Amino acid sequence: MYFTLAFAWHSLDSSTVQCVTRLALRSSISEADFAELKLPTGEVAKLPMLYPSHGTDKFIDIGTLNKQAGVYTYDPGFQCTASCSSAITFIDGDKGQCNYRGYPVDQIAQSSNFLEVSYLLLNGEMPTPEEMQEFDSEIKQHMIIKTKMLSFFNSMPSAAHPMAQMTSVVAGLSAFYPVSLDPKDHKQHMEAAIRMVAKMPMISALIYRNSLGLPAVYPRSDFTYAENLLYMMFSNPTHTTFPQNEKVFKAAAKAIDVFLILHADHEQNASTSTVRIAGSSQANPYAAVSAGIASLWGPAHGGANEAVIQMLEEIGTKENVAEFVRKVKNKEAGVRLMGFGHRVYKNYDPRAKYFKTLVGEVLDGMDIQDPKLEVARELERIALEDEYFIKRKLYPNVDFYTGIMLRAIGIPTSMFTVMFALARTVGWITQWKEMVEEKGFRISRPRQIYIGAPERKLP
Repeated sequence: MYFTLAFAWHSLDSSTVQCVTRLALRSSISEADFAELKLPTGEVAKLPMLYPSHGTDKFIDIGTLNKQAGVYTYDPGFQCTASCSSAITFIDGDKGQCNYRGYPVDQIAQSSNFLEVSYLLLNGEMPTPEEMQEFDSEIKQHMIIKTKMLSFFNSMPSAAHPMAQMTSVVAGLSAFYPVSLDPKDHKQHMEAAIRMVAKMPMISALIYRNSLGLPAVYPRSDFTYAENLLYMMFSNPTHTTFPQNEKVFKAAAKAIDVFLILHADHEQNASTSTVRIAGSSQANPYAAVSAGIASLWGPAHGGANEAVIQMLEEIGTKENVAEFVRKVKNKEAGVRLMGFGHRVYKNYDPRAKYFKTLVGEVLDGMDIQDPKLEVARELERIALEDEYFIKRKLYPNVDFYTGIMLRAIGIPTSMFTVMFALARTVGWITQWKEMVEEKGFRISRPRQIYIGAPERKLP
């Protein structure tokens, strides 16, 4: 048995107009087509077509499908399902585009800093100089975590996984900043967002320092967001690693700042969807972000740049790249190409283009000769010229070079996913804020196809 799905032009009735309004899509629609879903039993469901404000994707609103036809849809992994409408990030994987609030991310990374991008994501527009000064002041005001929160780290073993620490500590913020969620209280939402973004550098630095048994270092008002992160991570009572050499310190901070920008948001990925689902129950926003961190922890999501470093180490030298590529093409057991291709992008990852250039500049600025960079460049050169990779649209993604940069700065691979979470926090909290403030905000409740035993009696 199969369903028949047909498309026809019709004027929108009042229920369809309400549906479009409910989804808050920005398209100006006076007349639109809808899909007709014909069941084997003869019932027909008329489902409105919806269109985004930018891009060529088309959507069928199935909100009334069960009411009309008594059926549900089945979409494992939500590969063909839009779970929400959003005005934050636009991605066109075929064209290799990623825009924050309409601005191409690679252009933003070259002309803005992370806090400017954070303001853009949270507020929808780039800040004026006065707005930026106020926002920067608010972030720095909330950067320090409370003394009692340090006990979270003191109680954890130094060998505790960095992501286990981050998940626990961020969830613990709920105890210090309880939020009684009011969907109409925009001021409360922004206060929670600012605290969340502000406290992540110190939390991240403490996770690193806890592994070394080093005391906490507090932020400085004269440092930027990225500079404070490096300062709080690498300062010691007897000496400070980076500020001893201002040129190296500034180069490293610039690279970190761009890393944070490029990872700030990326539409409805696994961790962002997790934040939205957790937040849909009206959970405390810190708890919702903690759920997103737990989702990012999975190696299929947040561990890609670490896997790239492992791959480059296994390749060893530039001369071994051709043999490695041969093994990849022959699908030899245990040989995997990491850092190429993307679940969304079928073209060159726009975040990777600029970062590729920046990594070379950072290593030169820090006077570091990393042989892994030469291996990476040779691997990229061969892959981009080989028909096998071109046919499969396997282009380098942002993870291909970020691991090299983080390692050059001195950040261990065990901290790579923590850095990812630090960057993505602003995206998570922005997505949460958008969700709770939209009309029709309600709890997520996916359906399932039950494949277990039918009802039966106990023996």
